[in-house]
Amino acid sequence: MAEALDIERCDLECKCNNAEHHTDLNGVDRLIIRRGQPFTLTLHLRSGTFQPGVSTFRLIAETGPSPSEEWGTKATFSLSGSIDKKTWSTSVSFSLGKIVSLSICSAPDAPIGRYSLTLDQGTEISLGEFVLLFNPWCRRDAVFMDDEEKRKEYILSQDGLIYRGTPKHIGDTPWNFAQFEPGILDTCLRILDENPKYLKNPSKDCSGRRNPVYVTRVLSAMINCDDDRGILMGNWSGNYDDGTPPSQWSSSVEILREWQASSCRPVCYGQCWVFAAVACTVSRALGIPCRVVTNFESAHDSNSNLVIEFIYDENVEDLSEDSVWNFHVWVESWMARPDLKPEFNGWQVCDPTPQEKSDGVYCCGPVPVKAIKEGELTIKYDAPFVFAEVNADVEKYLMFRDGQKVRIGGSTTYVGQFISTKSVGKDAREDITHLYKYPEGSEKEREVFQKANHHNKLKELGLEPGLQIKIKVSEDMRRGCDFDVFAVVTNNTPVSKTCRLTFYGRAVSYDGKLGSSCGLMVMSDLQLSSGEVKQLPLRLCYSDYGEHITQDAMIRLIALLIDSGSKEIFNASRTIVLENPEITIRILGEPKENCQLAAEISLQNPLPEPLENCTFTVEGANLTGGKTITETIGSVGPKQTATVKIYFTPTCAGTRKLLVNFNSDKLCNIKGYKSIDVGK
Repeated sequence: MAEALDIERCDLECKCNNAEHHTDLNGVDRLIIRRGQPFTLTLHLRSGTFQPGVSTFRLIAETGPSPSEEWGTKATFSLSGSIDKKTWSTSVSFSLGKIVSLSICSAPDAPIGRYSLTLDQGTEISLGEFVLLFNPWCRRDAVFMDDEEKRKEYILSQDGLIYRGTPKHIGDTPWNFAQFEPGILDTCLRILDENPKYLKNPSKDCSGRRNPVYVTRVLSAMINCDDDRGILMGNWSGNYDDGTPPSQWSSSVEILREWQASSCRPVCYGQCWVFAAVACTVSRALGIPCRVVTNFESAHDSNSNLVIEFIYDENVEDLSEDSVWNFHVWVESWMARPDLKPEFNGWQVCDPTPQEKSDGVYCCGPVPVKAIKEGELTIKYDAPFVFAEVNADVEKYLMFRDGQKVRIGGSTTYVGQFISTKSVGKDAREDITHLYKYPEGSEKEREVFQKANHHNKLKELGLEPGLQIKIKVSEDMRRGCDFDVFAVVTNNTPVSKTCRLTFYGRAVSYDGKLGSSCGLMVMSDLQLSSGEVKQLPLRLCYSDYGEHITQDAMIRLIALLIDSGSKEIFNASRTIVLENPEITIRILGEPKENCQLAAEISLQNPLPEPLENCTFTVEGANLTGGKTITETIGSVGPKQTATVKIYFTPTCAGTRKLLVNFNSDKLCNIKGYKSIDVGK
């Protein structure tokens, strides 16, 4: 019998293994590998040699506080002649003198997390520790994605664009996901260890980490803090004095580091796009392909009847419990669904914004996008809620003082518009509405709606009403300027009409909550002859709206037209987004790896009053060393330009994004970005 190997040390070959497993951007100071893919380690012997067919040993890989073969958190496997990629296995790939190279493969369905590796030849010897992640490059892994360009975008890309605004004004917000920045992976693993399921039953939870469906659902709950020691606290009040305004964030790094450093106290504050961006960072860090998705005119169905019922009183005050947000942001994660039919593999909706409880916890998903399109509302998880977000019907009513409720309109096509995500490999918007539903108004779309058990579908309204009202806006609606918006009233009846018109604007936040008045026009005796069209202006002045609009820079326009004779009611509404000033970024010099570079950054104050406490903050993955650069200017006069010059050193070749954020007392969270091609 051969003597046991006399092992002096083990080299985990971190640099080579991490590069082959696409984890080297995390660094090469420790072993980070992906499941179902072989890696190599080298044993250095003090004495003796490895004897093929004679020398024998087994390896033990363990994860979690109580490793168990029963739970799948402990794997014991013996030396064999070749690697078996379907399970834990090892073989000798090379031996010469006192050097023995081992090839080791983890099971493609092994739980992710921190592992210890031990060699047992009668006496156990620790070979070291490693982190195991999901593997989109492995065909046997549930997160396998068969497209290298998509893997680069949805796993390796450290920055992206998040779409916000309204259907008529879609803007992009740059975001630094930064999943490979120092400390981020450890924070993501801690998130798993802080979730209530782990605290209740660690063995069962660690076993569940083999399944991306389970992990994604845990993340959906842990990104918000409503039931647990989660990352972000939501705030839609407009008062952020004791925290950071949601619009000020442009990176997941500060959020995750603050949560980690504060012993898991929730970070203040987040709203939907912040929740989604952090979820995307954590998912990509753990190896789950993920993208951020925005749904414009997104419904929140509070009573689960797939109908959004808007009820207004005679003063047009909203009495509704349901709501439609100008936009709502969630993530999609890519995975197989072995618990469902094969047609439901692929993109899964996961919404970490705390809105409604699921199984007693504020989380949502994952639910297949395909199930939403086909109206399969019995599919796990939370299909009815997501279906309503993108495809609910809308009914509008006016409630009079005597209790009479009069229907004043509705729509089967209003909810769920321009569902958007960043395109693969380029800074452009990709419209993915067709993945969520059939064309609005089509026979197939209505058929799906019926299958979704909708019993309150609106009936056809028949002919166009004789009186019509629409809202028209100016092309140039810049923040700080005065401008006109118009109520366009048309009389298509054969007789003259006398009407009452109320046309006003109110500040509104992205979640649909109305604020203070920004302008009002009332015409109690509007005369319209047959066939006449009148365009009636409402002047919106900065002196009226400036102090009322939120950081979203949105104003809701509402027009109510009442036929004085028949008492028929007609209404129109529209949300406008005021244009913020653009940040100009000029790169000075040729971008090269590890060479200092300068950027000149400027912004013109569009307001008729000075800006105080002006600051630019700048960051970028592999550009600013994982830190935020802050430059303070102070005061900038009306129509004057604020300019700063910053210096930074790119650390990695390739296309990188420099993200810039401008803040002041009156203009907050103005964002810009510049793509930089860094050479070697």
